[in-house]
Amino acid sequence: MLELTHYINGAHVKGTSGRFSDVFNPATGEVQAKCPLASVEELEQAVAAAQAAQPKWGATNPQRRARVMMKFVDLLNRDMDKLAEALSREHGKTFPDAKGDIQRGLEVVEYCIGAPQMLKGEFTDSAGPGIDMYSMRQPLGVTAGITPFNFPAMIPLWMFAPALACGNAFILKPSERDPSVPLMLAELMEEAGLPKGLLQVVNGDKVAVDAILHNDVIQSIGFVGSTPIAEYIYGTGCSQGKRVQCFGGAKNHMIVMPDADMDQAADALIGAGYGAAGERCMAISVAVPVGDETADRLIEKLVPRIEKLKVGPYTAGDDVDYGPVVTAAAKEKILGLVQSGIDQGAELVVDGRDFNLQGYEDGFFVGPHLFDRVTPDMDIYQQEIFGPVLSTVRAGSYEEALKLAMDHEMGNGTAIFTRDGDAARDFANRINIGMVGINVPIPVPLAYHTFGGWKKSAFGDLNQHGPDAFKFYTRTKTITSRWPSGIKDGGEFNFKPME
Repeated sequence: MLELTHYINGAHVKGTSGRFSDVFNPATGEVQAKCPLASVEELEQAVAAAQAAQPKWGATNPQRRARVMMKFVDLLNRDMDKLAEALSREHGKTFPDAKGDIQRGLEVVEYCIGAPQMLKGEFTDSAGPGIDMYSMRQPLGVTAGITPFNFPAMIPLWMFAPALACGNAFILKPSERDPSVPLMLAELMEEAGLPKGLLQVVNGDKVAVDAILHNDVIQSIGFVGSTPIAEYIYGTGCSQGKRVQCFGGAKNHMIVMPDADMDQAADALIGAGYGAAGERCMAISVAVPVGDETADRLIEKLVPRIEKLKVGPYTAGDDVDYGPVVTAAAKEKILGLVQSGIDQGAELVVDGRDFNLQGYEDGFFVGPHLFDRVTPDMDIYQQEIFGPVLSTVRAGSYEEALKLAMDHEMGNGTAIFTRDGDAARDFANRINIGMVGINVPIPVPLAYHTFGGWKKSAFGDLNQHGPDAFKFYTRTKTITSRWPSGIKDGGEFNFKPME
């Protein structure tokens, strides 16, 4: 049995807590490794090493820090297949999807090469008589991130790349379900020239999370996961005086207008609803066709596409559409919600409950499901299923469809498919959701824009990556300086306004 490690101060370190978590091969159901779960003392050791290494790194020329990111990009491209294979083996994603996971993280690293430009301050000369004012962006110190199982490469890269580019040290607590890729990324960062101690990977569970929350040295925390945990981390972290950004769950709606290209809309829903087995926070899980005729046409297009989906392990080739879900517990939860949809009166148009893959009977595979005539009071509508289940909610009008998305407590992403520019513009302006697609099913912004939802999908004032990342991982210091032009006699005892 493979025993994984932490990565502390430039070395793989065995766990000492005596506690481990099983790492499964989701395709076979077999335990393939043991992941150590850190104690408070182990987390504190990592923080101490990071604290010792950070001041010199923070004082390093931003351009030199950017050169490390340049080299890191080269190494990510060099080891892309190796990283993707490890990711697929632990998560279950198809090989192309795993490469996409890494690529979207790599793009943020590319953006961080521009750190010298992003970290420039502001300057005002002659703000008053002989007075200049300027601001500078300085690193926070030791920062931390708690990342989810569903993007074991992308989300860590979204966090630690800008944090390090800004001159911070970073403590990464990845998901214990698929921890190998984060460990590999730490090795590559140091191969790229990052000094030891600046990127620590500490595997763990709630013990490690709480240790991060209550550690006085850690100045900021990033989190991606479920909304209840996001609320807990945000509330606790803020009460400890830390800068915190937390991204929670989602229930993403796609509005399909009567004038939409129905083949295009159906293809978009297949990829957005069933890709990665639905284990994406930006997955489309609710289709909202406007009008019964539109709904009937959409269902007619969807059914044969869904029935042709190829479900299998990543080793079966690049034509596999999606793989298993991450654990047996995840599979059980998904099938439980499917049953609740049936019990509560939804019409199960495509039934994947009896899906069975020969030779992989013990794997965590879930067949594709399609519901029609779902209503907002049903559990399958209210809860994030995080599985290959698409719900269709029929709306009588555009306003009713808009209200469905606006009334849901989650506000991560949404989309509208239409040929009407006026409807698209109105939707984009009025919707209370953070990321909007117009004829784009998964509107994840590129690295130089920011990623973030609204409502109970996000907690904090700043988004991930893009310009917001450089704001989140730095503090602004403003200096007012005065250099007298000659010798002045006497002192001034009252505060004078600027002239």
